[in-house]
Amino acid sequence: MVTAAEKEVKKVKRDFLICLLLILGVAGLLSGCGEGSGKQTETKNYSEESHVEEESTVREENGKESRDKNAVRVTPASEITELETGLSMVRYEGEYGFDTFLEQGGAASDGDVATYITSLLAQEIQMEGAPFGCSTLSVENQDGGYLFGRNFDWNACNGLIVSAKPENGYVSVSTVSMDFIHAGGLDISQLPDSVQALVSLYAPLDGMNEKGLAVSVNMIQDSVSINQDTGKPDLTTTTAIRLLLDKAADVEEALELLRQYDFHSSMGMMVHLALADADGRSVAVEYVDNEMIVIETPVVTNFYLADGEKQGIGTAQSHTRYEIFTRTLEERGAMTETEVRDALDSVSKDNFGEFESTEWSIVMNQETKELIYYHRENYETAYVILVE
Repeated sequence: MVTAAEKEVKKVKRDFLICLLLILGVAGLLSGCGEGSGKQTETKNYSEESHVEEESTVREENGKESRDKNAVRVTPASEITELETGLSMVRYEGEYGFDTFLEQGGAASDGDVATYITSLLAQEIQMEGAPFGCSTLSVENQDGGYLFGRNFDWNACNGLIVSAKPENGYVSVSTVSMDFIHAGGLDISQLPDSVQALVSLYAPLDGMNEKGLAVSVNMIQDSVSINQDTGKPDLTTTTAIRLLLDKAADVEEALELLRQYDFHSSMGMMVHLALADADGRSVAVEYVDNEMIVIETPVVTNFYLADGEKQGIGTAQSHTRYEIFTRTLEERGAMTETEVRDALDSVSKDNFGEFESTEWSIVMNQETKELIYYHRENYETAYVILVE
């Protein structure tokens, strides 16, 4: 039985932590990913056998013939686990306030998201940022169902794979750049793992849920941004992704949800969304002059696809990546997981001699509900995570 004195000690410790956080602040959710992020949290490493036993993390060879022979299955736990330098995973179960976030009107800016998270964590979080680039493709799986491939291109940064099991929503696995959740005076990596996981739930860049709905955000290089103002509740880029992962079973449900909100692009960057479901429908969602447009397409990179004066605007390299993916789909039709991996490799950043890298590549199996992760263009090592 907890005594009154023990309760008071816990309260003092809690109040002290809150005060400390308020004094130091946590700056930079979605702040842009750089070469380093200051202090590093002392996370447990996946290779540490004692930790694997303690957290019951499963490490086993995957027996699927069509899968990379080096793929190993990993299971996120409540403690942040480092798979390798720059890539970790964690699991969050239970309520994280997203329904309340939607009920109180959502958020029209990253700062508004920060204000809401502040109310949850008693922290002050501010949003800043810089652009990123990506490539996605949707294709029929030779082994049944459909596959969704995704590259996230950026500077070297710390990725966190987040397995989420909400009380009122679909189970999902998503990916976050922890350098987008950046701390100024106090590195967020010094906060408890549960707090890091909760904040990360509001900043996904891609993911898949238990229904096989896959979502990705891709940047478009354009001087304008998205700021709808029709009187509907508001969503930012990353909270829109969280909404779809939590609430949408397929592309049609995802589109219907997006139509119920005013969309505001995070960091003031022009973006479009790539959506694909377990039935094989794949679309891009773009906002031209703040009007939502849906384009049926299996490939999305970093330029406008919608008909009109904006069509084609984006980076020259994104057109090259689009053409490579399109040609691959035309030549092969249905593909295996390893062929999708090779397709992602064919458009990864090491092919273009740039300072950026492909920080992570994912092959999402929408039939088996597995995500296969490759880190920093090392396509010889794969981590398989089940949406469960």
